[in-house]
Amino acid sequence: MGSGSTLKFAVCEVLQFAGLSVPLLIIMQRFAVIVAKVKSSVDPVGDSNTAYWLIVAASIAYVTSTALLVWVPLKFMVFTKMKILIGRKKWRPVALVYVILSTLPCFTFLIASSEVQIRNKLRHDTFTELPVSLVLFSLICIDVVERIRHCTLTGRANGGCRDPDIPTSGLTHVEQVASVRPAVPGQPVAASLPQNLVHDRNQTRASRPESNGTGPLRPGNTGRPFCISGLNLGDTPEQTTSPHDYTGPLRFLCASDSRAEVFVDGFMFWLDTVEMTRVAGHPLICYSGWAFPIYVLCYLSCLRVVVMPHSPLLSTLGVVLQDFPFFFVRVCLVVIFGYVTPILYMMKNLLVCLAFIYFNFMTKLRVFNTERMYF
Repeated sequence: MGSGSTLKFAVCEVLQFAGLSVPLLIIMQRFAVIVAKVKSSVDPVGDSNTAYWLIVAASIAYVTSTALLVWVPLKFMVFTKMKILIGRKKWRPVALVYVILSTLPCFTFLIASSEVQIRNKLRHDTFTELPVSLVLFSLICIDVVERIRHCTLTGRANGGCRDPDIPTSGLTHVEQVASVRPAVPGQPVAASLPQNLVHDRNQTRASRPESNGTGPLRPGNTGRPFCISGLNLGDTPEQTTSPHDYTGPLRFLCASDSRAEVFVDGFMFWLDTVEMTRVAGHPLICYSGWAFPIYVLCYLSCLRVVVMPHSPLLSTLGVVLQDFPFFFVRVCLVVIFGYVTPILYMMKNLLVCLAFIYFNFMTKLRVFNTERMYF
């Protein structure tokens, strides 16, 4: 058992360090190639290899120094459970350090590569696949590893998961209900009920949704807001039953595991950012100067990973850092360059912003609160 946990720990740490270093080394190497070509075009007699190897050496020195001075000490403090880092469990320090040390330099060199080519009238590299398939995939891996590393990889999720960030839809708490005694003539029905049933009835009445559609936060609803695994649609059968309770010849189709849903949620959470980053690699966008605001907004969207997946602050951050600015940038891109980005994502940004404002703010007004108008 100890060897299995040690192996899982080693694999998780190798994956996270690879996600930290590999995107930086590859993007800085590609940037070094662009600088070498620019230097050779400006000064054909000079040695362009010097600039190339200086940038490559600087990238290796940066990765080594950040790993030794920041990454390793941070990991040590996290695993020793220092209260300043994991005391309140509202943010993820590893994700924050990764976004600052890896994602920020990667986007910075992508912007610098675009600006260098524009100023020297060179069209050599648009980094079409690197931002999407390398940088964001590494960020997804960091996110998934942070959420699943506290779970056992064998057995069922309910028995092995200790991480509250992983949502589960199974029934985890069952209490025995006493039998109901028949009511005595002349005695109220509530008085003849057992005390626990009266308490449950009062609790149910208190937990009814408000007039704006919101209700109390359930402990089991720990997924990200606006995500498939985190939607709270009320007391549905899927939230009170386990898929193993179904019987029949096709019961294997009802298989569900919260650990597998972490991977689905990890990719669904980043689809909008992936599409916006892909647009920055379009030749019309990359050589026009629009890559700068696009990469800046994509980086701000990446900061959402610092917040815990079950945090109620995540919905507001999603609207403020992603949907609202992405909508206006997409409108400008469609007006200037045509349909370089799908209209579907533009409609998604608009509807999410409108739904967030309406259901969280406008429904509290007396005009839209139909239940309180008559009281």
